[in-house]
Amino acid sequence: MAFAMPAPADTVMLKSGHRLQGSVLKKTDRELYVDIGVDVVRIPLERIESIDEKDSETPAKISNVSGDEDGVFLMASLPPKSVKDLAEEYGEGVVLIETPSGLGSGFIINDRGYCVTNYHVVEAETRISVTIFDRQQTGDLVRKRIDDVKILALNQYFDLALLQIPNKDKDYKFRTVYLAGDAVPKEGESVFAIGSPLGLERSVSQGIVSTRSRNFDGILYIQTTTEINPGNSGGPLFNTRGEVVGVTNMKLIGGEGLGFAIPISYVKHFLRNRDAYAFDEKNPNTGYRYLDPPRRKNPSNDPG
Repeated sequence: MAFAMPAPADTVMLKSGHRLQGSVLKKTDRELYVDIGVDVVRIPLERIESIDEKDSETPAKISNVSGDEDGVFLMASLPPKSVKDLAEEYGEGVVLIETPSGLGSGFIINDRGYCVTNYHVVEAETRISVTIFDRQQTGDLVRKRIDDVKILALNQYFDLALLQIPNKDKDYKFRTVYLAGDAVPKEGESVFAIGSPLGLERSVSQGIVSTRSRNFDGILYIQTTTEINPGNSGGPLFNTRGEVVGVTNMKLIGGEGLGFAIPISYVKHFLRNRDAYAFDEKNPNTGYRYLDPPRRKNPSNDPG
């Protein structure tokens, strides 16, 4: 009498150290549903450390892929994983940006080589190079420096820039990252950054969201304990599913654990309206510019 071999079970590791095996049925933005044979268990995502799905050759299921009309960026429903696994999987989408005046970071958002970074990383520069990290079949990473990077759009107000990396090797396929939804991570949720602080390539730092709405000059930033240093600017801030939730852009000097990131909702608004911020090297005044309103000569004369 022959017996059928059971299908390999998915393994869900909880932050408490417990392990659950079953079949992952569904994942939402907040919960994971697992069939353990006698019942279906609902697990909040914040309690999950990692998921090892055995029913596919790929280590993670990517579903519900979506983006804007022009395919400039992609969003997807990704399963939670450990920071170690996510850094290995999406770290290739993070690049080192070099200009004559300094270093920064950026991340690739589509197969056309579009790359997001900070405005202040490329401010007043036109000679821009990037270094990408290409993983070989042996598992080794090979550094590739690419010159003649184009500036497509600039937004000084939100401190964002859109670049295009030329694909000089037609057989090369850019490794991209996925953007998160507009919802900002809640206070206490784990996040991590990948970048090149002080030129130290592919550095990973982890922390939590301290507050998701820190106001500076009318813009709300994500405040995080994730270490942000010079050179991290323009790099991605990931959640525990490997989705980009923000763009790291500054830290407060003299304080520890005070890093800040531009929320992904601002980034997507910038990308969708990139034509309004289009850069023309022959005309530096192209695109909208945000100017401070003139001050009232007599503050007591309030028309309201």
